[in-house]
Amino acid sequence: MDPSKQVRILLLNEMEKLEKTLFRVEQGFELQFRLGPTLQGKAVNVHTNYPLPGQAFRRDQFRPLEWQHPSGREDDSDKHCALHLQQAGSFHYYFLEGNEKSGGGYIVVDPILRVGADDRLLPLDCVTLQTFLAKCLGPLDEWESRLRVAKEAGYNMIHLTPLQALGESRSCYSLAHQLQLNPDFSRPNKKYTWDDVGQLVQKLKREWGMLCITDVVYNHTAANSQWLQQHPESAYNLANSPHLKPAWVLDRALWHLSCDVAAGRHQDRGVPALIENDHHMHCLRTVIWEDVFPRTRLWEFFQVDVGSAVRQFRGRLAHGKREAASPPDAQRHLEILQDPEYRRLSCAVDMDLALATFIPRNDGPAALDECCGWFRKRLEELNAEKRQLIHSHQEQAVNCILGNVLYERLAGHGPKLGPITRKDPLVTRYFTFPFEESSVSAEEALAHLPQKACFLMAHNGWVMGDDPLRNFAEPGSNVYLRRELICWGDSVKLRYGQTPEDCPYLWAHMRKYTEITATHFQGVRLDNCHSTPIHVAEYMLDAARRLQPNLYVVAELFTGSEELDNIFVTRLGISSLIREAMSAHNSHEEGRLVYRYGGKPVGSFVQPCLRPLMPAIAHALFMDITHDNECPIVHRSAYDALPSATIVSMACCASGSTRGYDELVPHQISVVAEERLYTKWNPEASPSNPGEVNFQSGILAARRAINALHQELGAGGFLQVYVDQVDEDIVAVTRHSPSSHQSVVAVCRTAFRNPKTSFYSKEVPQMCIPGKIEEVVLEARTIERNANPYKKDEKCINGMPTVTVEIREHIQLHQSKIVKHAGVTTKGPREYIQEIEFENLSPGSVVVFRVSLDPHAQVAVGILRSHLTQFSPHFKAGSLVVDNSDPILKVPFTSIASRLTLAELNQVLYRCEAEEREDGGGCYDVPRWAPLKYAGLQGLMSVLAEIRPKNDLGHPFCDNLRAGDWMIDYVSGRLLSRPGAVAEVGQWLQAMFFYLKQIPRYLIPCYFDAVLIGAYTTLLDAAWKQMSSFVQNGSTFVKHLALGSVQMCGVGRFPCLPRLSPALPDVPYRLNEATREPEQCCVSLAAGLPHFSSGIFRCWGRDTFIALRGLLLLTGRYVEARNIILAFAGTLRHGLIPNLLGEGTAARYNCRDAVWWWLQCIQDYCGLAPDGLGLLRCPVARLYPTDDSTPLPAGTVEQPLFEVIQEALQRHLQGIQFRERNAGPQIDRNMKDEGFSITAGVDAETGFVFGGNRFNCGTWMDKMGESDRARNRGVPATPRDGSAVEIVGLSKSAVRWLRDLSRKNIFPYREVTVHRHGKAEKVSYEAWDQRIQEHFEKLFYVSEDPADPHEQHPELVHKRGIYKDSHGASSPWCDYQLRPNFAVAMVVAPELFTAEKAWKALAVAEEKLLGPLGMRTLDPDDMVYCGVYDNALDNDNYNLAKGFNYHQGPEWLWPVGYFLRAKLYFSKLMGPETHAKTIFLVKNVLSRHYVHLERSPWKGLPELTNEHGQHCPFSCETQAWSIATVLETLYDL
Repeated sequence: MDPSKQVRILLLNEMEKLEKTLFRVEQGFELQFRLGPTLQGKAVNVHTNYPLPGQAFRRDQFRPLEWQHPSGREDDSDKHCALHLQQAGSFHYYFLEGNEKSGGGYIVVDPILRVGADDRLLPLDCVTLQTFLAKCLGPLDEWESRLRVAKEAGYNMIHLTPLQALGESRSCYSLAHQLQLNPDFSRPNKKYTWDDVGQLVQKLKREWGMLCITDVVYNHTAANSQWLQQHPESAYNLANSPHLKPAWVLDRALWHLSCDVAAGRHQDRGVPALIENDHHMHCLRTVIWEDVFPRTRLWEFFQVDVGSAVRQFRGRLAHGKREAASPPDAQRHLEILQDPEYRRLSCAVDMDLALATFIPRNDGPAALDECCGWFRKRLEELNAEKRQLIHSHQEQAVNCILGNVLYERLAGHGPKLGPITRKDPLVTRYFTFPFEESSVSAEEALAHLPQKACFLMAHNGWVMGDDPLRNFAEPGSNVYLRRELICWGDSVKLRYGQTPEDCPYLWAHMRKYTEITATHFQGVRLDNCHSTPIHVAEYMLDAARRLQPNLYVVAELFTGSEELDNIFVTRLGISSLIREAMSAHNSHEEGRLVYRYGGKPVGSFVQPCLRPLMPAIAHALFMDITHDNECPIVHRSAYDALPSATIVSMACCASGSTRGYDELVPHQISVVAEERLYTKWNPEASPSNPGEVNFQSGILAARRAINALHQELGAGGFLQVYVDQVDEDIVAVTRHSPSSHQSVVAVCRTAFRNPKTSFYSKEVPQMCIPGKIEEVVLEARTIERNANPYKKDEKCINGMPTVTVEIREHIQLHQSKIVKHAGVTTKGPREYIQEIEFENLSPGSVVVFRVSLDPHAQVAVGILRSHLTQFSPHFKAGSLVVDNSDPILKVPFTSIASRLTLAELNQVLYRCEAEEREDGGGCYDVPRWAPLKYAGLQGLMSVLAEIRPKNDLGHPFCDNLRAGDWMIDYVSGRLLSRPGAVAEVGQWLQAMFFYLKQIPRYLIPCYFDAVLIGAYTTLLDAAWKQMSSFVQNGSTFVKHLALGSVQMCGVGRFPCLPRLSPALPDVPYRLNEATREPEQCCVSLAAGLPHFSSGIFRCWGRDTFIALRGLLLLTGRYVEARNIILAFAGTLRHGLIPNLLGEGTAARYNCRDAVWWWLQCIQDYCGLAPDGLGLLRCPVARLYPTDDSTPLPAGTVEQPLFEVIQEALQRHLQGIQFRERNAGPQIDRNMKDEGFSITAGVDAETGFVFGGNRFNCGTWMDKMGESDRARNRGVPATPRDGSAVEIVGLSKSAVRWLRDLSRKNIFPYREVTVHRHGKAEKVSYEAWDQRIQEHFEKLFYVSEDPADPHEQHPELVHKRGIYKDSHGASSPWCDYQLRPNFAVAMVVAPELFTAEKAWKALAVAEEKLLGPLGMRTLDPDDMVYCGVYDNALDNDNYNLAKGFNYHQGPEWLWPVGYFLRAKLYFSKLMGPETHAKTIFLVKNVLSRHYVHLERSPWKGLPELTNEHGQHCPFSCETQAWSIATVLETLYDL
């Protein structure tokens, strides 16, 4: 894969619906869908409507994506399907689990914008937009002179309000005809067309480098639109929306009330035409309640005519129709059925239900009367409920009406409309009324005449706090009745329905409108987006993108919720959301918005090209002011225009403004009322000329500079942002380039309060700017000049001539008039800081510095980047190649890494605290946080992996890096002190860190991470290259598990393994530092970290040989595996392999199973290693040739391995009985005396290996009681004496294997000779194998038949269809406990099991024992089960104290591997369907291990968890056998 290709990974999780989550990507990215842990192993199909290359996008056309398996393996960790994104827009994906939809979401792909004759790229973050009201541009041939103002001011995008013919109100957004160009743009002698507009737009794009976008208005049309008369079905009218009739009746009544008030008819009741106070408002409320509502009787539209309904009911009763009535349904109650035509008293009830509910006692007339009376009473109750409901609607309506009157006529911030007139009525009308006025009752008749009602249309508007996804004009909404609509009386709301078939003309008309727009413009602004039906906007934008594939779509949303915003952004593919600085109430909030809407923190980590797709916030078009908002000069001051514009422009996103802001027009330019024209550009014009502007006008000169700067920063990759609130008025915004490390710092003194009337301190705080100030890019101050005071011009939209800016660009610091003094100081030994003192930073001023690193640091960072390019092309920009760097840096790091052995990689990458302490060191302890898990690189990488994606630069780890070089020196120093290739890695790191230490401290975390991640990933590759093809070609999961081999296998300061035969080749040696003699340095396998990692507690026979196949054989480490097998062979004594190895000399022979695991590993080695059978002939240096001999030096007594194997088997058949050496508290402070007596043997009849007693525990479940308080000290929790099921399975595997080898004359012995009763007795391997085979299921299977004759203790059976945990235990009930150990026997000796019985037993284990990560060690139904292990707890509970329940419920991980492998093996015998289901199960279980492995800072799998997979603090965090058996399962897959 191309190392610079950007790939994003989206993890799919079951039932995860992400429609409200925004995922933004760029064209050219690859998007990979991967299965999350909840879906791995399941049949999942991903579908998307993203089209195939060359095909057109169809929103409703989905296609399935094909899964790719890059590793060709069966686990799902790398399985993915990909989309190569080359098309802008919004694309939907969903995924199916089987045939069920399980989740989905949207992907938004950004458009690519281009400008100029050379088609150069315009990144979204470089956009500088200015809004124009199109109607104020005058005739089309004058547009250039007015638009030139935007060009000269440095804008690169123009937003025009709609260019269509306007409605009567002349509002820019009330369009009379969507397809016709506004006739105002033509001359009497010259009619302009859309093509003329298109040519101008193209000219601006080609010659001026400016794009043009315009609004599209889908929600409404002007009330006087002629086409509405031909197609009234396009609006919500009383014919197609009869549910609006009650609201319409109220609306007409309010109009008549308004006319009466205007005519003075309510003056005597306290309501004059000019409403001036609260008393007038109170009287108005009274009039509405006493006159309007009683007269309109709105409740009647929702009620039943009681008399008529009772007559109908009586008629049905009298004619005996009630027989047809079914018995009443208890769930159904009589309710009013709304009349669909909304006529008065025309609602109904379900007569059949009424007849079934009200039943007369008999057929007599009195009974009928009584029954009708009940019915009447119920109808009156129902009508009363409706009246009450309408009363609540009326209460809200009155409040809304009065609120409206208060705002329009009394409020200080309102328009103060003055007296009520027909032009300015009491309230805006909600409906059109194109007929002659008459009385309310006469007008009401029109509502029921379809040919008239269709012209009574609902106006549009907006509803405060409403759900934007609900259409407020549809049935079910009472917005019009409750008068909650803030109404636009000039526009009619359009009624699309759900599909184009619902209103063909309207959809076709608006589509044509969209296509005209997309043909001539490069983008659109969706007007009133939050109220536009989302399916309509989708349809129209799809049509637009067919013509303009890289359509730039902007919108302003007022949903009040980011989640709701995201629904619109994701479904419509909105490119930028308009955000407004005017929403900030002070400078601090304004600065916060800059940080919120763009950029990463300064000093951010470099993110990998392949990374998870993270939820995003919508790309912002951050505007100092939008065209439909209040004027900032009114709310703040004219002095704030410059600093606020600069702050906005410094945001790392698109930025924008509105025409009039830069000229300092001191009032809002109304989209409805403004009819004057914009000023033209004239470089020679004087400031007092109201019709022309130039750089002397307003802040235009400064605007040009800040727009140029904004575009430079966006194009130059200044992606990092820092906002500093210097004091209450001063905001400093830094934009930083992560490749050149140049910064631009804008210091802005805002003027939210007018400096003429408010106090501003002359004392401005000093500022410290890290680095070297190269130049002052811009300094500008808002000043007053001598000019005529502002007077609103009648023809042109003019600004304030008395205020302008004093501006200087690209000057040196000493030339500045704002900076008084700049001193250079140092912070620490290598960090240069410039201290800035200001003298003229008055309110309304800005100063912008360009800052570089000091030259020394700039060189260091360039050299660093140059050496980092070997890991990623990302660092090429800003890199500097020099010849005089350390020679080690001239060697590619891959070459250094390739010289490391896997044992040396263990030192470089891992080593926990105890291992490192053995070498005299320790893990790095991060102050105010925690010590690292490993001394090697993995310890650091685990922390960085948490910090990097979140850019958590405030983490104590980053603080420590910025504060000093301690961690940096630690990383290289611990490696430099070691020999060979390890020291070379240390030298390379030290050489890189030499340059790292010379750069500013704020950059150190990101470059420290870059150095380490490059080295770390190279070292991992070097490790995998030394492993088997299973690992090299394996999935990510396989590779990361295989690193467990490196993690667990190492060489400490003291050799853990006994010495091997001097005759053995390929044994590693080193020079002992103390004796200067060569000593063997074979790797040993730690049982688990951190508890079993060093000293005598590092190596355990059982743990080693359970883990050896997975960690050493499957990874291809055959020589290390051989050495470990032979080293343990040398320690054989009493026919046993030790459990605690203790370097051989302090070994304890107290386990019965280690020897059988050792034999299993020999068998596995012979089967997997090249020339594996040669192992049998390898020499073994016997440490104890006899049971009683003292330890002998290597080479004294040697035997081939096959003889040692024969001895182990012979000793078992003969019978083993001895007492442990040094028995007593010196070797075990808890064991009782009887426990030190070790026995083992083979039952002559069954061939089963047996042994142990109730005072010791010779299998892996080896917890010895330790509590005096609970009286369990010296008592094993799980003695498992007798024949443990896994030992029987392992012995069967060994005997069968030796039988087969002896038949082929590979193993020289066919039998074992034992002496019994003074006679030699021969037992052949064939016979021994046969005995076990014949007796196993008879004695271990708990039959489902209660009368099974083989069952010795039927009274102890509590689960049937399972295999016993042991046979012949001293406590017989222990045999019958359900535990996971039988699965081991199934894997190593499957021939012992009948497939059907095995399958059922595995099903019981799955149900009862399988946990999220591990297997419960005991059946939860068992009376002593407890799933939480707490080794520190000492109480009176015998079963719990001091962790007595270690193996009585907690969920151990290593048995899961054997359980899953057994499932896989027997599922094949049960048929293809069962096998397929099992593979799903296995993948799903393993996915949880993958997640744990990825998230664990130890990068391993734990020894055990508490119940339900909860973390157990007493467990090893990473355990050799846990990793090994999961790896073995993946190998079996």
